[in-house]
Amino acid sequence: MAHQATHEGEAPNAIATRGLSLSYGQTQILRGVDIGLDRGQTLALLGPSGCGKTTLLRLVAGLLAPTAGEIHIDGREVAGRTVLVPPEKRGLGMVFQDYALWPHLSVAGNVAFPLEMAGVGRAERERRVTAALDRVGLAALAQRSPSALSGGQQQRVAIARAIVGEPRIVLFDEPLSNLDRELRETMVAELGALIRDLGLTAIYVTHDQSEALTLADQVAVMDAGEIAQLAAPEDLVEHPASPKVAEFLRLGAVLTLRRADGGWSFGPRPLGLAGGPQSGMAQVLITPRALMLADAGAAALVGEVMAVHYRDTAYAITVRLADTAPAQTVQIASNTRMRIGERIGLEIVSDRLRWFPARTDPI
Repeated sequence: MAHQATHEGEAPNAIATRGLSLSYGQTQILRGVDIGLDRGQTLALLGPSGCGKTTLLRLVAGLLAPTAGEIHIDGREVAGRTVLVPPEKRGLGMVFQDYALWPHLSVAGNVAFPLEMAGVGRAERERRVTAALDRVGLAALAQRSPSALSGGQQQRVAIARAIVGEPRIVLFDEPLSNLDRELRETMVAELGALIRDLGLTAIYVTHDQSEALTLADQVAVMDAGEIAQLAAPEDLVEHPASPKVAEFLRLGAVLTLRRADGGWSFGPRPLGLAGGPQSGMAQVLITPRALMLADAGAAALVGEVMAVHYRDTAYAITVRLADTAPAQTVQIASNTRMRIGERIGLEIVSDRLRWFPARTDPI
């Protein structure tokens, strides 16, 4: 699992960072990041553009030097106050977003390139290249030019090149973001199977939550250069650490409630909810499972249907709540299709809520 770095006497993590920070002048890009990734595990770095996830990956790879903190690979310090091991000495494979294939080399030539740089003999190179291309299902295309391949096939070549040197650790920098949605879903499943079959340790950077939750053993949600939450996928979904994490994962709507007359209200409407923090205000995550349809005349919440999407076996209904400025929307699942503009009532299932302390308490 991913956690903070190991203590004395424990087996070292495959990858560990302690207090890892990076600044450019007065601008802090990463702030005191601590992670510990066990061998054979996959850690996804998830977050929006500019949150620091690719910077963290590049620090682990050795493409950047930290301003402060340390990086250890298999118990060996590779970056710190007096140490900076170059990328080629860290024993890592890397897969980039743009594939980084050489157009003048064949598929086999691209995969063989890192072995040539390492001085591996020709017979051994050919054996390893054939094995790597076979792993990704491209053995029959070894002599093709990369330009003759589809985007998905080119990405497979990049993966073969990353694993041909038989590294124990592979770093993936948004490797599937240039592919269409359907192909990405197929490739995520293939990548997950390949990582498991080869017993690899992997760090996988993505802004796509479905990729992260599907592929990773642990997910680090990053925000403004820090790890907002580090947890297994199921724990992230069931127990988001903050409203920001819940909103980024699109788990539902976060409403700000005010305590009034011993209960909670949303705007002018009392909700009849029990529980929550002992404060004058609170924020609450309302997932689609926490809402039920009700009579609009007597319901705790009333709103207007804004969008209807059919998903799997039910309709996902987006509802704009009445009396909210700025506009606040929630989602609910329904077995029946509703009309756009229809006015509906909603009741909250209190034991399906996730409460958070409000950011500010009223004076």
